[in-house]
Amino acid sequence: MSQLRPYQRACLDAIYSHLRTRTDNPVGVIPTGGGKTHVIKQLAHDVVDQWGGRLLILAHVKELLEQAADKIDRDDVGIYSAGLNKKETDSPIVIAGIQSAYKKAGELGPFNIILVDEAHLIPLDGEGMYRQFLADALLVNPKVRVVGLTATPYRLDSGTIAQSDHFLNHICYEASIPDLIVQGYLCQVRSKAGKQKPDTTKLHRRGGEYLANEVADLMDTDKLVDAAVAEILDLTADRHSVLVFAASVAHAMHLQCRLPDSAIVTGDTPSGERARAIAEFKNHELKYLVSVNVLSVGFDAPNVDAVCLLRPTLSPGLYYQQVGRGLRIHPSKTDCLVLDFAGNVRQHGPIDALNPPRPSSSGDGGEAPVKECPDCRELILAAYTVCPECDFTFPAPGLKHNAEADDAAVLSKDIEPEVWEVSDVFYTVHTKKDGGPDAPKTF
Repeated sequence: MSQLRPYQRACLDAIYSHLRTRTDNPVGVIPTGGGKTHVIKQLAHDVVDQWGGRLLILAHVKELLEQAADKIDRDDVGIYSAGLNKKETDSPIVIAGIQSAYKKAGELGPFNIILVDEAHLIPLDGEGMYRQFLADALLVNPKVRVVGLTATPYRLDSGTIAQSDHFLNHICYEASIPDLIVQGYLCQVRSKAGKQKPDTTKLHRRGGEYLANEVADLMDTDKLVDAAVAEILDLTADRHSVLVFAASVAHAMHLQCRLPDSAIVTGDTPSGERARAIAEFKNHELKYLVSVNVLSVGFDAPNVDAVCLLRPTLSPGLYYQQVGRGLRIHPSKTDCLVLDFAGNVRQHGPIDALNPPRPSSSGDGGEAPVKECPDCRELILAAYTVCPECDFTFPAPGLKHNAEADDAAVLSKDIEPEVWEVSDVFYTVHTKKDGGPDAPKTF
């Protein structure tokens, strides 16, 4: 069992404390790239080996099922998924796709803990599957507890996923992106706005999101595509692995034919071709990987050192997940550059201080306290009087200048690591007075 990072241990401790002291169900929040699967692995170990229980991991997409099984890496793990052609029900640890399992609680048997991975993916119209399964699971074991893990604890349609009338009720732990950057667990992120900015004000909405066909028509014009590609080639000249999020397949093809050393991955890409493109991208054989509606969840490529946003979205979760592909640390990079050609940073604010939707709201967020440098287009904090990237001096308040600042920055504050000299080290082993473990004794 690998050693947990301090915040991973703190997340588990908070979950265990919640399960001991409360009767509702907790949510743990760890940023993308923060190693959430290590928390899942340790939880599985504790449930089975320490407490003698059974654990069910529910996920929404088959990539997450495969990823969880690979990371846990135990012989006693079963997979229940029609998409993976497996229906293994007798293992102490079962990883299941909700689409396959939601009517099969009786067949899967009793569990002590049900873990919902990437809990923010639960859509409003899919909530019925989770509610049906959990209602049936409670009949099988009335003492079963539910735990959620996610990087973004809210949904586009109804705000936070932790609500009193939901099956997840309380955020018991949330790791801070700036703290993990300072501590060296996540990569520094910086962002620039595109010169050509699309006008999203005329886009219509359905279900809290822009209409996909209108987004595709807006973004897939020669003017915007040519301008974006020119900037991407210029600003990523010193980058190694650039992930591009496009608005449609046609849009992706128009981008890809202008980008050297590139490939496209969509939901319809054959699995072999998709695996080959991703492997070449991770091995630095491809510099640009263009994605359409995939790779924003469950895609682990720490070498990504630039992310290009070319799909406007009203979903802060989708925006965060796309930017989050570049948060992982890697020896080949010192930071991740986010190029925003879709206005998403301005729409949603910094990734560590997002404007989550409110129930029945239009999805519009408030203004973030940031601005765009008119010289280099770096997205920086509004408090800066001099751009840290190009040394442009902003006019004093009340003076006019020719450029209009964007309300956008990818992080809410400037993050500078602090270095402290260690003069001595002292430690002791803490033993609980009652002799009890740091986890529930019974279920």
